[in-house]
Amino acid sequence: MSGLIVRKTFAQIEEIRSVAGEGDEGGPLRKVAVCAVVRNPFAGQGYVADLSRIVEGSDEIGTYLGEEAVRLLGSAPESYGKGGLVGTSGEQEHINAAVTSTFGNALRKAIGGGEAWITSVTKSSGTDATIDVPLAFKDEIWVRSHYDAMTVHIPDAPHPDELVIIAVVANRGRINARVGGLTKAEAQARVTS
Repeated sequence: MSGLIVRKTFAQIEEIRSVAGEGDEGGPLRKVAVCAVVRNPFAGQGYVADLSRIVEGSDEIGTYLGEEAVRLLGSAPESYGKGGLVGTSGEQEHINAAVTSTFGNALRKAIGGGEAWITSVTKSSGTDATIDVPLAFKDEIWVRSHYDAMTVHIPDAPHPDELVIIAVVANRGRINARVGGLTKAEAQARVTS
């Protein structure tokens, strides 16, 4: 897969059926995270100005993660987010290079499209890391019902010389969301008009 060397992939699924003892007419909230653990080609090299090798390699990984996330979700996603971890022999800019618009555009295409920018988070960490990947409605960032996150735990990664590239999707907004703002239906009407 791509110019980046993949050591392993990992997926995590969460399904929430009720909140505060109540469900709603939207059914369960299903969130899926799919991760690719890849070798960081710049680990241990100090400052490197040109990170295009990671940026270019992220295209194929974005496609794979998106397709796998949709398969595991079992339906078309309404929300998406991206994130990543860099091991201690790299720098945060390395994982940021892996989740630029090159990755994001491939992810968007793989999940069937999305008009909104993709929420994102990155950090440096050791193995057995945990990261909260933010989610938002895929077609309009201002749909508050879909502001959410998924806590992702990656066993045995990242090693010091690795990157963990993460895509997260969800099938709907939060259960019992009720803080107002632009609705999903209003956002969809904007996109189609």
